[in-house]
Amino acid sequence: MASKRPKIYKRDNANDTGEMDRKDVEKKIAVVRSRHVRTEAENASRHQTCKHTDYLRIGKAAPVCLVLMCVAMLTVVVVMAVDLYTMIEEFHVKNKNHTDEIDNLKTRKKDLERNVEMLIESNKALKEENPKIQEKVEELWKQIGKMDGWRCNQSSLYFISSEKKNWTESRRDCKERGADLIIIESKEEQEFVEREIGVSDSVWIGLTDSEVEGTWTWVNGTSLSPGFWGAGEPSGTSTNDEDCAVNLSLGFGDYPCKNPFKWICERQN
Repeated sequence: MASKRPKIYKRDNANDTGEMDRKDVEKKIAVVRSRHVRTEAENASRHQTCKHTDYLRIGKAAPVCLVLMCVAMLTVVVVMAVDLYTMIEEFHVKNKNHTDEIDNLKTRKKDLERNVEMLIESNKALKEENPKIQEKVEELWKQIGKMDGWRCNQSSLYFISSEKKNWTESRRDCKERGADLIIIESKEEQEFVEREIGVSDSVWIGLTDSEVEGTWTWVNGTSLSPGFWGAGEPSGTSTNDEDCAVNLSLGFGDYPCKNPFKWICERQN
């Protein structure tokens, strides 16, 4: 009997100990769960607080961003407005210049139209007067043809003498007739003289080097052009006194001014 009591005592102690351990475990689990719940609540609260803080930050930054955007847009609008105003001013200036130019062109056009009308009227009047002028010219040519010894060629009249005199007297005769010794300035005029006097005759012309030996000048003071002298001419020197020129069949030739030749006078219109 004495050996069983200890066993029963042990078993009862074990049960008590087991119940105590289970209670301790349950308490620990309850503590852990309460801590876990509290931690989750704190985390949730902290999370909500963070979200709220973020919302507050965003709410404060939004107006600032909006103001900056408005300022930037206003700056762009001002710059565009200035550029547009400048473009409009330039357009007005160019438009005014073009308008002024168009007005000037219109004025010039009107002036040209008036000038054209005047020219048309003048041309019409000239056409009406032309037959009358032509008749007068023909009448003058008929009168010239009746003048003793005078010939007409282009715009000049020519008198060919039938007698012979020296160069000085020949020129004096031309002066008395309101003319002077002929001045031949072209091959056509030289050919006209040769046709009128014939190939076998020679006449005094208004060419001399009496002032400066070797410098041949016409009676009007102009110089002689090259290409008119005959072969070997001029042949005179300072000793033989050949200071006056005649028109030969093959060109000009120099002779003493005292020699007698026919002469030809020219009256230019």
